[in-house]
Amino acid sequence: MTLTRSILAIALVALAQHALVREVRAQAASAPDLEAILANPKIVKALDDIKADDERAFAEQKRITEIPAPPFKEKVRAEYYQKRMQELGFKDASIDGEGNVIALRKGTGGGRPRLVVSAHLDTVFPEGTDVTVKEKDGAILAPGIGDDSRGLAAMLSLIKAMNENQIATIGDIMFVGTVGEEELGNLRGVKALFRDHTDIDGFISIDGLGVTRVVNQATGSHRYEFTFKGPGGHSFAEFGLPSAIHAMGRAIAKIAELQTPSDPRTTFTVGTVNGGTSVNAIAAEARMAVDMRSNSTDELLKLEARLLELVKEAVADENARWKSDKMTVEARLIGDRPAGIVAMDSPIVLATQRAVSAVTRGPRPTFAGSSTDSNMAMSLGIPAVTIGGGGEGGNWHSRNEWYKPVNAWYGPQNALLTVLILTGLDGVTKPALAERKAAK
Repeated sequence: MTLTRSILAIALVALAQHALVREVRAQAASAPDLEAILANPKIVKALDDIKADDERAFAEQKRITEIPAPPFKEKVRAEYYQKRMQELGFKDASIDGEGNVIALRKGTGGGRPRLVVSAHLDTVFPEGTDVTVKEKDGAILAPGIGDDSRGLAAMLSLIKAMNENQIATIGDIMFVGTVGEEELGNLRGVKALFRDHTDIDGFISIDGLGVTRVVNQATGSHRYEFTFKGPGGHSFAEFGLPSAIHAMGRAIAKIAELQTPSDPRTTFTVGTVNGGTSVNAIAAEARMAVDMRSNSTDELLKLEARLLELVKEAVADENARWKSDKMTVEARLIGDRPAGIVAMDSPIVLATQRAVSAVTRGPRPTFAGSSTDSNMAMSLGIPAVTIGGGGEGGNWHSRNEWYKPVNAWYGPQNALLTVLILTGLDGVTKPALAERKAAK
């Protein structure tokens, strides 16, 4: 009985393997460009080199993590990244006026199509945060170890493999370490990039970890700071005056009752609050910061309009409670990330599907919406995706962020194949990425 079961198990495994082989062959047949790329000796060696480079890339990832890069203060990390790009062959790598690190790898096609491959330099953590890399229970812990130190390290591994193997593409590749992706950076790095470079035809962000998760939808967000102001006064002697904190509390209560659609996913939160001077004082000033997000621009705008109305109503209610007109509120937009989407039949989406299947030898990618550097490109109608840098991790945006280099080389391997499909391998395949007519 045991022998029979063993034979049956072996047969099932064989059938599964044959099914996988048939699936991979079918995918290759429908993607002759990828089949030709994978058959090229230089690419075979480059993929092997990326895997062999895994340990060094992980060490680089930890090194980058320990260079603080708080919001708006990415300079030290940017200078290190520029130095590493120069050491890998880009002698002209430079830092632009916004702080982005840029290196241009020219193709044989006269400059087009031009594809950007990026990872962001900044973290969400304030200045003074301990970014020392530590090990615990088989995982590496440090703020920003995955987001986006992994993306930065994966991009360097990709550059190393391409340059050392002298891989020639038809299209140009612009490698960019961006600033301002996190928090109130408001995508200032990519906004400057697209302002200064109008000839970009496609955009890839390496952000996140798992290679089977691909972002092809940009979650838009609007962020506001509301400042409530009133006369203030002693809590006993001047009782009866409106309170900035009470007005803010009314606003928060109203906001908390908002109903938003689950599809397209639309969310909100009051993220921070502060105000007042002491426990026995009627607050003269209070502030709150609100984050609104949606995969739909229309739903985001509807949510924004309703939320702004509710805040005004809260101020009116506080004034009415105390028969006053002294309470006011100021609304300041502090974050604006546009929404967008790239169609499933877009060449850049198809390229990621093919690359992921080739690297992982089976699993198909899942597609999702998120807020990344790709938002800006998508909003401009530029084909864009965000792909993972490889490995496993969690506790994002916390001081307990962790990472494990499980099959981490999948990240740069996936990036390499995606890039080659899009830019074309000189003498082997044509670029799948088209030159944008709007950029002419």
